[in-house]
Amino acid sequence: MNTRPKIRRWAISLLSLALCAGTACAQRPRARDLGIRIGTLAPGPRNAITDVSGVGVGHVTLISGEGELVVGKGPVRTGVTAVVPRPDDVYLNQVFAAAEALNGNGEMTGMEWINERGLLEVPVIITNTLSVGEGYSGVVAYMLQQNPGRVPLPVVAECYDGGLNDIAGRHVKEAHVIQSIESAAAGRVAEGSVGAGTGMRAYGFKAGIGTASRELNKAQGGYTLGVLVVANCGRRPNLVIDGVPVGRHLPTKASPPARDGSIVIIIATDAPLIPIQLRRLCKRSALGVGRTGTFSRTSSGDLALAFSTARRIPRDAATVDTVHTLRDHRLNPLLQATVEATEEAIVNALCAADTMTGRDGRKMPGLPLDRLVDIMKQHNRIE
Repeated sequence: MNTRPKIRRWAISLLSLALCAGTACAQRPRARDLGIRIGTLAPGPRNAITDVSGVGVGHVTLISGEGELVVGKGPVRTGVTAVVPRPDDVYLNQVFAAAEALNGNGEMTGMEWINERGLLEVPVIITNTLSVGEGYSGVVAYMLQQNPGRVPLPVVAECYDGGLNDIAGRHVKEAHVIQSIESAAAGRVAEGSVGAGTGMRAYGFKAGIGTASRELNKAQGGYTLGVLVVANCGRRPNLVIDGVPVGRHLPTKASPPARDGSIVIIIATDAPLIPIQLRRLCKRSALGVGRTGTFSRTSSGDLALAFSTARRIPRDAATVDTVHTLRDHRLNPLLQATVEATEEAIVNALCAADTMTGRDGRKMPGLPLDRLVDIMKQHNRIE
């Protein structure tokens, strides 16, 4: 994503390239591969956040060890995901942004500064709850390399993966964060048990990274909107997919989780939106989450960030900026796109992730796709 010399990378585990030590890592079919069509707007060519021109995504996946938990030694089921808003230096070429907490039992550093200024000036990092500090340090180290002496506030969001991962071992290191930023690229986005999604679960199934996009037609403005989520939320009986109460058809004898999960939602668009409009997209993402069956339980951390790539805001610019923005009465298709893409991104996270065994032999099953297809057919949602 840059042409400047890269910081020396620390040694990365040989298993960090998504080799899964007895747990399946190959990505499974996405929702549309199964015939599930969520919403009415058309997806982009990749059906991913990278359909928004200039946006890159990078993952570092850390998987090693099996068996009993030994703090500091594993088993390790975690990682880092970076979302880079621009192919050039976002610190020197900021973008309009806004953030919103749907429920606040979680962390996204830098939210207050984003909403104070309405600008995003760093790559967005997502990792596990106890690695926020390493995420912060990694962004600082990376940004110092790009712009010596000029360091903005990092933006690092988290979800809890301690059910499968030796989270207290803090296996994510500064170098992994740097690697995730440097590897961020446009194109296909790996989903499921990769990057920050490696140890995550949703609705009683293995989940993690999911993404989706929507392209508006010419009459709607021709804009693209994409969403990336780290899905770590919900309880199985509540799972809804494309309006079908799938969770009721997939009973479990297991007790409900001791703690509720979370979700991080990153929204990107090339529509010319100002921060107050981007914050409205963040709020609409809650509707997409709700359509999958969760309602932001009181102990969950549900956080959303939206940015627009339509205009770069140079750091060393003139005193006065001229800003072109979409009229509010033209915003409705983008609100719909946010809801649909958020919903589909969560479903993609569930579909893509396979069964994983983690600490103490705990097994998180993958969503049974054959049963899902049968259930959707019974409800006339797919042919």
